[in-house]
Amino acid sequence: MFDVNALYAAGAIMDWDQQTMMPKGGAAARAAHSGILSRMAHERFTSDETARLLEEATNEVALGTEDAALVRVVRRDFDQSTKLPSAFVEEKSRLSSEAHEKWVQARETDSFATFAPTLEQMFSLARQEADYYGWTGHRYDALLDCYEEGWTAVDVQNMFGTIREPMVRLVEEIRERGQSTDAVGLNGTWDNNRQRKFSEHLIHAIGFDTDRGRLDTAPHPFCTGWSVTDIRLTTRFKDMIGSAIFGSLHEAGHGMYEQGSPLAWDRTPLAGGVSLGVHESQSRLWENIVGRSLPFWRKFLPELHANFPNLAAFDVDTFYRMINQVEPSLIRVEADEVTYNLHILIRFELEMALLAGEMQVADLPEAWRAKYQQYLGITPETDKEGCLQDVHWSMGGIGYFPTYTIGNLLSFQIWRKLTEEIPNTDDLIAVGNFAPILGWLQDRIYRHGRYYTPKELVLQATGKPLDANDYLAGITAKYRSVYSL
Repeated sequence: MFDVNALYAAGAIMDWDQQTMMPKGGAAARAAHSGILSRMAHERFTSDETARLLEEATNEVALGTEDAALVRVVRRDFDQSTKLPSAFVEEKSRLSSEAHEKWVQARETDSFATFAPTLEQMFSLARQEADYYGWTGHRYDALLDCYEEGWTAVDVQNMFGTIREPMVRLVEEIRERGQSTDAVGLNGTWDNNRQRKFSEHLIHAIGFDTDRGRLDTAPHPFCTGWSVTDIRLTTRFKDMIGSAIFGSLHEAGHGMYEQGSPLAWDRTPLAGGVSLGVHESQSRLWENIVGRSLPFWRKFLPELHANFPNLAAFDVDTFYRMINQVEPSLIRVEADEVTYNLHILIRFELEMALLAGEMQVADLPEAWRAKYQQYLGITPETDKEGCLQDVHWSMGGIGYFPTYTIGNLLSFQIWRKLTEEIPNTDDLIAVGNFAPILGWLQDRIYRHGRYYTPKELVLQATGKPLDANDYLAGITAKYRSVYSL
């Protein structure tokens, strides 16, 4: 298994380098290298030798042990992997590497037409992949299961059906009766070096171990890693000061989860996040529930003022309302908490239509604009602000987006349980003492890696299966307070 892990790690390192440091001229060679490495890892993992060892281990391990959990995880990964031909794995990896560079260029030049042929290829491969896995309800089910074990498109539709109307009512209530909030003061020209240092200061303060990780920049923020001792975060600098700050806190949430696996499990299939929904719960918890809280900025606003004197005019209460402004916007990663899930709903519906052949890739820009008008009442003027804004489709991450909303719901469910057991969280955050919060999360979630299934972990950590109740209660209470409703 360590040989397979090393091959996957080499691929992850090359992907990180491609998104942060690689010169543009290296794209073709990088695509070829990525494809070959992916094929090699796949062939080694799905070999007859692996199958034999897995069968022997299955017959020897005792139920309820660490070894049994390892065998279960490897069995699922092996069963999934053996359904895919090695040539397909190589082709998808190669095309994903090429597609990323074409996406970056298309986004820079606001030219969807130059990316469309590649995106069509990506969705064609996604249909093939779903068919290799097998499905009965919708092709989407097979792809979603890779990211969130056991979930289907119907589950996602039911989830959105539960939260859509309450969120629409809350937005209407804010618009009609809420105390107005103007966040224009957060836009300006900010020194990138100071933004970087302040962001690094924040992620270190909340508990990201900078001896086992680092923060860099990329066109789209992400977290990756190849060992619990080497986790890489990225952020980006924009005219809105909160972009780097909250993007860094978000990725640090992912990073601390990855760093939290036991060192004894490092480079084994038990290490790392159990699902993307659980992973997203941690990035959203640290970004929004902690990072956009009033106590957090009681602690850090004076330091922000010292770094950016233009913001000194805003006291903590004003700044808190500014960073929690609810207003329909075009960019998903900078959307407010209340409207964020509508961005995910749009992507989910478009992915479903593209996979089913009900819509063609060439029609995506117009369909994107129509859905933004339908759900958010705004229309992007450019594709850079529209269907070219996310990196996921260029990576082949089709079926991925619903995990963001799963994470949003789960973050509040986890926080509800955490605050039952640590009732003075506001006091701790206000003085910058994040150790008890991180320690609770480490004990309940991080240290378990993939030992439990996602549903088992949620039940153990929160005392109940995932539902929307804590999210709806928490988000409604917060924003009624922010807007003095």
